[in-house]
Amino acid sequence: MAVPGLDPGISPGHPDPVKRRAFLKRDHRHRAGDDVEGDIIESLPGLRPPGMTAPVPSFAPRQMSQTFLSQKAMNTLFAPATRLWLRLRLNEIGPLLSLSACGFFAWAFMELADDVQEGETHAIDSQLLLALRDPQNPANPLGPSWLEEAARDITGLGGYAILTFLTLATLAYLLMVGKRGAALLVLVAIVGGMLISTGLKIGFERPRPDLVPHAARVYTASFPSGHAMLSAITYLTLGALLARVEKSRRVSAFIMTLAIVVTLLVGISRVYLGVHWPSDVLAGWTVGAAWASLCWFVALQLQRRGQIEKPGELAPPSDVKPE
Repeated sequence: MAVPGLDPGISPGHPDPVKRRAFLKRDHRHRAGDDVEGDIIESLPGLRPPGMTAPVPSFAPRQMSQTFLSQKAMNTLFAPATRLWLRLRLNEIGPLLSLSACGFFAWAFMELADDVQEGETHAIDSQLLLALRDPQNPANPLGPSWLEEAARDITGLGGYAILTFLTLATLAYLLMVGKRGAALLVLVAIVGGMLISTGLKIGFERPRPDLVPHAARVYTASFPSGHAMLSAITYLTLGALLARVEKSRRVSAFIMTLAIVVTLLVGISRVYLGVHWPSDVLAGWTVGAAWASLCWFVALQLQRRGQIEKPGELAPPSDVKPE
């Protein structure tokens, strides 16, 4: 009986006891499917077959067994993550983008908040704030007087009165057309955003800018900007709802662009009027966008479970006019 890797002339009856033991050892381990060719060749160089310059490759069954075990271990490790990935529909563009945006904006806010607490933004904040003021009279913003009045009008779009009225009107409309789930989502998104804004202001307690006189009344702490945050939450959430209902991509893009422009104008007006540091506004935008993205991600999950109405899906109204 020939054993791979040994001279065919070597057998159990070979007169040399060393070669005989090597044969028996090699034959036993070969039958068990384990290749130790390198061990035998290392211990008995004289047994290397003619022309062999390197150890014989590992036995195939052992390689297959190791590959199978490694694949099984990888599958066991990643199987829960894969199931969660598919359950959250992260293989689809909508949930993936919304969750990614939430993570990015949340990270940006935490980085900015850390810089603000360490005082690293004070220099750039002061430079930007003074750049929007008349060098001869810092009490006056740059530009004509009508621009200051326009800034006050624009900043009102992010105030509690306007946002509350807009939210109530949206809720009434959604309830009238039978979108009760969407109405609840809007209510949770905006009320939740108000609570987060209040909690962050209390937690950071950053004072308002004292470099220039305020051109509007203020009642709360400075960081983050509540106007910037709540306008981002309200206008981006409502814009996303309208854009999802609209079938035309151009119209949907216009609606979302308009929501973003209004959000940016509200934040800029707060700095122009001297009632917020620029970093306050940037923080309000980031945390507002993170919260709006998270609410939209939840909305997509609930839509697929049938707990929120899909675009074009309406509950039958109770006061339909007869034909």
